[in-house]
Parts: sequence; structure tokens; C-alpha cells
Amino acid sequence: MRGLVEPDREVALLLDIVAATSSGPGLEVMAAAAARMITAATASDVCFVHVLDDTDRSLTLVGATPPFDEQVGRIRLPLGSGVSGWVASHRQPVVITDNKEADPRYVPIGSLRGSDFTSMASVPMETEPGGLVGVLNVHTVQQRNFTARDVELLLVIGRLIAGALHQGRLHRQLMARERAHENFAEQVIEAQEVERRRLAGDIHDGISQRLVTLTYRLDAAARAVDEENSAEAAEQIAKSREMVGLTLEEARSAISGLRPPVLEDLGLAGGLASLATSIPQVDLKLELADDRLPEHIEVALYRIAQECLQNVVKHSHASVASLRFSVCDHVARLEVADDGIGFDTGQSTVSGDGPRDRVAKPAGYGMLSMTERAELVGGQLSIQSSPASGTTVSVKVPLNAALRA
Repeated sequence: MRGLVEPDREVALLLDIVAATSSGPGLEVMAAAAARMITAATASDVCFVHVLDDTDRSLTLVGATPPFDEQVGRIRLPLGSGVSGWVASHRQPVVITDNKEADPRYVPIGSLRGSDFTSMASVPMETEPGGLVGVLNVHTVQQRNFTARDVELLLVIGRLIAGALHQGRLHRQLMARERAHENFAEQVIEAQEVERRRLAGDIHDGISQRLVTLTYRLDAAARAVDEENSAEAAEQIAKSREMVGLTLEEARSAISGLRPPVLEDLGLAGGLASLATSIPQVDLKLELADDRLPEHIEVALYRIAQECLQNVVKHSHASVASLRFSVCDHVARLEVADDGIGFDTGQSTVSGDGPRDRVAKPAGYGMLSMTERAELVGGQLSIQSSPASGTTVSVKVPLNAALRA
């Protein structure tokens, strides 16, 4: 009987395997190339490449020759089920020359039209030291006797393919984790923004409206006060109105901080420029690139900048600060620097008498909150500061291929 591969074709086959396994990191693309190559090289009629799923409990069809390539991703076999499942569980090859239905291990799969093929050989695909990646099957319409040499060659092919498929499997798992992280970050940030919008609405509809109503009532009280106590009453009413005005201003400021509509209208650069106008206490220099980023990243960077600028006003005693945003080499960068009093990053107290002699509390810079926001979008935040030398807060967020698409 003719062997699976002619002797003078074996070296060429190995070169074909190298080409197939170099077709790219995509698991399905690599498996499809391998299936076509094996079918042509072995003069078989069809080849199926099954790979362990991420649970290591079942096999998934990831590569097949036409017309069965339409079934890729749809066929799943639990370990131990069918010939392929048996091979995966026992790490041993199986050869069926004819009458597959009589083999107790055989389970027909209608979409793969098993009854159209007479003979088959199924071998495990393993990587050193013995890690199972999947199962490789070849089928023929005409009866074929697979020799021990044929099986050994298929095992060698399986081992060569297994290494590349294992790398493709790891790549797929990594991409899935990255997508899951991005989705989680988007959902968390969106949930935070929804809650902020709710609080802003509550403040506007509740506290702010009541303060406005109180102002009207104080005006009415001022007009209705008795002449005898008019001077003292007017003074008290004036002070109350002043307090209401300050409280209303704080409420409006809180609403503005909770809900930044400028991001939707102007993007991150416009939002940061608008944010800078709310910091009149410091001479703020801006360098803002007009690049748009995914919404959840823009929100995270905006919130970090907001926290930084609030800290500049509240804690730094700075006279000059800078706000920079740029995108270069697929990395978004945000930097807020000031010439304030700075702090010892390992210190937790405030010391000194004069403003320039004081040392700000690291906790006052909201490092934990800003760090969590940066990490949530896959970025990294760093703070450089020392007493009397100012503070620089930097954020770097890599923009991976999914975000750039």
C-alpha cells in the first residue's frame, strides 16, 4: 500500500509546515493554513484541526479544509466524546480503516458528513513536555491503510504544529483578557459617570432650588420687617443672603464638577481648556493636542486633571502651573506641573510656618484615587515632588490596536 506521504515529499512537507505556522498569530488563520497544507501533502480528502478551549475540558474545531471551514468555531467536543475526544483524553493515536460506525468511540457529527469518508487517522498534538494542545484528523473517501510510519509522521506534524497553535491560543487568551479589561473599564467609568449625573441632578433639583426659594423668602422678609428692628433685622437678613449666595455658588460648582458636558461637545482638549478657565488663582499654561480618544479614557484623564488642578489650588500654594496633553507613538500622555511647595512623597504630615515653608500632605493629592483611575484604563500614574520644588503628576495610557481601530 502507498504511504501517507511519498519519501521525497517529506522535506518539502516540513517546509510547508513552517510556512503554515508562520501565517500569523490568529489561531483560526494558522489552523486553516495547516489543514490545507496537510490535505494537499498527504493526498487526503479533508483535514480537521481541533484545539483545546480555554477551560481545557473540550475541543473546538479551529481549522478545516473547504467546505467544512464554515463549521469552524461551531463544532465542540467534550474530552472523551467521539474519536477526537478519546484521542485527547488518552494521548494516543487512532486509525480506522473502514466501518467507522462499528467503533464504539465514533460519534457521527452531521455537519461534518462523516459517512462520506471511509478511513481516518487521528493523532494528538502535543508540546514539550507533554502539554496537549489539540487533535489532528485526516480523512479519505477511499479506503486507506495507514501504516505505523504514516501515524508517526502525523504525530511529528502534530508536534510541529502544536507549538505554533499553543502560541496562537495564548495570544487569543491575552486578547480576550484585554477586551474584557477594556469592557470592564468602560462599564466602571460609565457607572461612575451615571452616578455623578444623578448626584448633579439631585443637587440641582433639590438643594439649589431650595436655596433659590430661600433667597426669595429672605427678600420678602426684608420688605416685611418692622421699622423698630429694621436695622438689626436687615443686617441679619443680609448676612443670611450672603451665606445663601455662597452656598448656591458651591452647589453650582459641585454640579459642574460632577458632570462635564464639555467632553461630549469639545473632546478632551476642549474639556481641559474649559477646566483651566475655572482656575483663576494660578497662572496656568496649556499645551493640548486636539486628539480624540475612546470616551472612557477621555473621562478618566479629565477626572485626573480635575483632581490635580484642585490640589494645585488647595495645597500647592503655586503661582504658575502647566497642563499638557499629547498623543505620540500610540500613547496618551497627561501632565500637570506646578511651582508650589511640593511634598516629601514618603511623608504624611504638614510642617512649617509660612506658606513657602510648608510641606503638603501626599494624601492631599488624592494619589490613590488618581492611580486607580489611571490603572482602570490600563495606564500608569507617577508623581514627582520634593519640598519647595513643586509637583509634577504624569499619566501614560497605552492605546492598543483595539482602541486605535
